Amino acid sequence: GKRVDYSGRSVIVVGPSLSLYQCGLPREIAIELFQTFVIRSLIRQQLASNIGVAKSKIREKKPIVWEILREVMRGHPVLLNRAPTLHRLGIQAFQPVLVEGRAICLHPLVRKGFNADFDGDQMAVHVPLSFEAQAEARLLMFSHINLLSPAIGDPI
Repeated sequence: GKRVDYSGRSVIVVGPSLSLYQCGLPREIAIELFQTFVIRSLIRQQLASNIGVAKSKIREKKPIVWEILREVMRGHPVLLNRAPTLHRLGIQAFQPVLVEGRAICLHPLVRKGFNADFDGDQMAVHVPLSFEAQAEARLLMFSHINLLSPAIGDPI
C-alpha cells in the first residue's frame, strides 16, 4: 500500500453510546487529521499570530485547541474503511466524536457492513477534503443511510 495524507489507522472497539452515524476518534488521531483546519481556525480567531505559534499551541495541548477541534470536526465527515473492501459497505462515512484512548469506536450495529468484529480488527480513517467529496460522503456514504444490503435489500 501507499501512504495517504489526511488518514490514520487504529484498532476498533465497541462504542455502544454512539449513534449509528457517529464514530469515536482518539484525540491523538483527530488532532493529526484535522491539524491544518485547527491551525487555520486559530489564526482566523486571532488566537495565534502565525502557523508556528498555532503549532506550538497544538503541541502543548491547550484547552482552546480541543474546543476548536470539536468545532472543526462537527462540520467534517470522515470515512472509515476496513480492508479488504469487497463491496460498497466496506467504506462508510461517519460524524467523528472525540474519545479517550487510542482505538476507534464504532456502534455495534454498523460492524456487520464492514465484516468486522472487535477482537483486534483495524480500520483506516480518511478525511474527505473537497466540498464535493464531503457532500458525497454526507449524501451517499453515511452509515445510517446504508442500513440495507445493496445485494438483496435485507437489513444488515
